[in-house]
Amino acid sequence: MAYIEFKNVVKEYKMGEVTIKALDNTNFEIEKGELIAIVGPSGAGKTTTLNILGGMDSVTSGEVVVDGKRVDKLKNKELIRYRREDIGFVFQFYNLVQNLTAIENVELATQICKDSLDPHTVMKKVGLEDREKNFPSQLSGGEQQRVAIARAVAKNPKLLLCDEPTGALDYKTGKQILQLLQDTCRKEKMTVIIITHNTAIAPMADKVIHFKNGTAQKIEVNENPTPIEEIEW
Repeated sequence: MAYIEFKNVVKEYKMGEVTIKALDNTNFEIEKGELIAIVGPSGAGKTTTLNILGGMDSVTSGEVVVDGKRVDKLKNKELIRYRREDIGFVFQFYNLVQNLTAIENVELATQICKDSLDPHTVMKKVGLEDREKNFPSQLSGGEQQRVAIARAVAKNPKLLLCDEPTGALDYKTGKQILQLLQDTCRKEKMTVIIITHNTAIAPMADKVIHFKNGTAQKIEVNENPTPIEEIEW
């Protein structure tokens, strides 16, 4: 059994009398410790897939298995525990608490987890040990995103979900963030899923899942993922 299994997943939204099918019989598998890129145009179902994997949205039908656990069958309290202990989220716009320092933002996440990592150690790994006492408004966009990644990684999650993590960043900073995610996957043996519009970064991933019209239409396996420094876009 694969670490993550998406089996015949359908997700429909009702808008009055209109039904919108965000996912249409979607299937894919992901192995533990893989770095995955999910690519495709807007409206293809990428974010819906991420939200379902993260326990923030439910399926209309189908099965979602993560580490042997049927996520689609979890009740409310079980979903809260799953999101708290198993999942790390990195969003495009950071979502940091503005009146907390960088280290306090990271510490906040570790306080709700059982096997969290030391916040100071993680901040050093993302290269921000000298910025721990700064508030988000005193940090650049790239630094704020690194704090957001540190916050997610410090939870020591089984699965790190990244929604357009470089979308609000310039080219140089974006490459630094992708390098950090690639390193985190390799060194921490963490399963990392990145959704992006940018197909040029796909070679960095172990596996690329191409979404279109709510389905995973093509899955590519990279036997030798490309180091970030060698990727141009």
